Amino acid sequence: MNSVRDTEAAAHGTRAAAAGERALLLSVEALVAGYGRPVVGPVSFDIRQGEAIGIRGPNGAGKSTLLKAIGGTTRIFSGAVVRHRAGLRIAHQQQNPLPLEDIPLSGRELLRLTGASEAALPDWISPLVGRRLDRLSGGQLQFLQVWACMKAPVDLVLLDEPTNNLDPKGARHMAEVLLDMRGGPALAIISHDPAFLAAVCTRIVEIGS
Repeated sequence: MNSVRDTEAAAHGTRAAAAGERALLLSVEALVAGYGRPVVGPVSFDIRQGEAIGIRGPNGAGKSTLLKAIGGTTRIFSGAVVRHRAGLRIAHQQQNPLPLEDIPLSGRELLRLTGASEAALPDWISPLVGRRLDRLSGGQLQFLQVWACMKAPVDLVLLDEPTNNLDPKGARHMAEVLLDMRGGPALAIISHDPAFLAAVCTRIVEIGS
């Protein structure tokens, strides 16, 4: 069953603009999703332009599956993901790292592939973008992968545990980047760190509790 739908939602957009609301990008409507069987749901929430939504829940609640359903890469058993903007562009940083064995790809080439700019990269990572990704530390690779998604020309960024492999300083850099992006693409963020979510998100969606 494919329940990812596109709609212009023109009438809603007119009302939202009149009311000074942020434009509605995507709605999750009573969604039940999974693989061979349901893993998450039912869950419902909206995502609006420029906001940062934290996805919180216990281990096994299906948080990663929820992001995959929003991105259109897992099975939807019931409910729907409704995209309210034609051609909605989504970037998805998944929890597992890129498979890099025998792939001589540099950080700079990764950014070019996603259309992300290396301008404004923090000083601690900027000199390393010319290196092969498989020559970077786990934290350096994680930061560049997340940056490649966040700075791509998209409307919505899905981040699954963006602070994995980052030390406390790297996590602070990540939080600063996310805060700087307020008003840009919408963000949906999974993190095991409640303090990180509280710092960077405009609101929290609880699932599986």
